[in-house]
Amino acid sequence: MNRLQNKVAIVTGGAQGIGRGIVERFAKEGATVVIWDVQFEKANLLASTLRAQKTKVEAMQGVDIRDLEQVQTAAQAIQDKYGRIDILVNNAGIVRDSTLMKMTAEQWQEVMDVNLTGVFNCTKAVVPFMSANQYGRVLSLSSTSGVFGNFGQTNYVAAKAGVAAMTKTWGRELGKYGITANAIAPGPIATDMLATIPEAQLEQMIQRIPVKRTGKPEDIASAALFFCSEEASFVTGQTLVVDGGTFLG
Repeated sequence: MNRLQNKVAIVTGGAQGIGRGIVERFAKEGATVVIWDVQFEKANLLASTLRAQKTKVEAMQGVDIRDLEQVQTAAQAIQDKYGRIDILVNNAGIVRDSTLMKMTAEQWQEVMDVNLTGVFNCTKAVVPFMSANQYGRVLSLSSTSGVFGNFGQTNYVAAKAGVAAMTKTWGRELGKYGITANAIAPGPIATDMLATIPEAQLEQMIQRIPVKRTGKPEDIASAALFFCSEEASFVTGQTLVVDGGTFLG
């Protein structure tokens, strides 16, 4: 417990799924957590619930990560309020699946704007505060799809591969400022997105996973906690696959 005591963390897309799991874990570990999510009502309800458990969580309204100016304004507000930003978790993401032949330019751009440009915007906005403090943890959610490819996800795969590549670059650029940058590539995780898969197809998927279950948001939150704690102070530029062995080959 208290591995993130006195740290100020931003979690994008923290209202549900993996993001919610990270928010809950970080709050329990002593961090002050600020949620950036377009689903503000859901994020605010989560924040209220967690505050009732004597943790420090708030939801910030009006942050569209596709808009650099909005993100910079929000980051400045957090800096002004708390005097620091220690951790950024780039978790927000969307899917607009379609095969290449059927994918529209709009489907391509929507995913790139959120899943890649959004990660760039948020990181660009917080790094000046981290560098001034000579401390920071930037953690981004990539995907096993970004490592191995996936049918019908040209846009999503490209964005998530881009996240892993940017992470390597940031690992090289930001280390001298006391900032580490890492990524997690989750495999099949039991979230609302996975719940849309037909039961028979889901069972086939589970049979291909060596540990014989889908992941839980808590599994990703545990990896996120490691990367954002002092225990990972000598780890940067890395992407950790957390998939129960799905893609061992």
